[in-house]
Amino acid sequence: MIGIFDSGIGGLTVVKAIMENLFGYDIIYFGDTARTPYGTKSSETVKKYALENTEFLLSKGAKIIVIACNTASSVATESAAENFDIPIFEVITPAVELSINTSHKPCIGIIGTRATIKSGIYKKKIKEMNPHARVYSKACPLLVPLVEEGWLEKPETKMIVKKYLHPLKVRQIDTLILGCTHYPLLKNIIQKKIGKKVNVIDSSIAVASNVRAFLEKHQEVDALLGKKGRCGFFVSDVTEQFEKTATSMFKRDIHLEHVKI
Repeated sequence: MIGIFDSGIGGLTVVKAIMENLFGYDIIYFGDTARTPYGTKSSETVKKYALENTEFLLSKGAKIIVIACNTASSVATESAAENFDIPIFEVITPAVELSINTSHKPCIGIIGTRATIKSGIYKKKIKEMNPHARVYSKACPLLVPLVEEGWLEKPETKMIVKKYLHPLKVRQIDTLILGCTHYPLLKNIIQKKIGKKVNVIDSSIAVASNVRAFLEKHQEVDALLGKKGRCGFFVSDVTEQFEKTATSMFKRDIHLEHVKI
């Protein structure tokens, strides 16, 4: 079983991408809706949450873990790898690799939570792969709450996205990394506001491709994963908006199981 966790709704974009890239694989998802957002929490708190979430998914039969949260990926991946002897995937490296391969200038913009941007992890990884790349970052703390509230098409959301993207737009970036798995739910607005010539990188698609490539090369791990098309959704707090968003994304009713971590 492939275990995936996020602070809330955003990780569903990763679930969907993995479903499309690895059709029929069993998946278990945990959305930590009771403790969202992670982007405003301290690094130590996020590490604690990430380890607890991983333990929960392992207890449910997960054999590999996907950290479908940029904030947790930026501060907790190393800690998770030290504590658990299983393949662990994060969403940052795949997005960086894709941005480097597709940026022509290269001039890359990153948007994310305060914690992700403050960590500097994206800029560090980009510079390691291409020291000549120009990198510009912008924290967008209001976007996760807007997505969690379902304000995906509100005029206020469009105005806020435009304001956040303006500093990156004037830098004439040619590639924009969505440094939060909530942001693909706003991708249409983001693309429109940043400009159609800018390549927008969706980390959920990038990490799904990485997981598939890994399993193709490691058949011994692939053999451990169930392939009956089962998918379980667990949350630390059941919210009406989560159910609405999940149903809309997967075009079917999604049963959420409430658990305490």
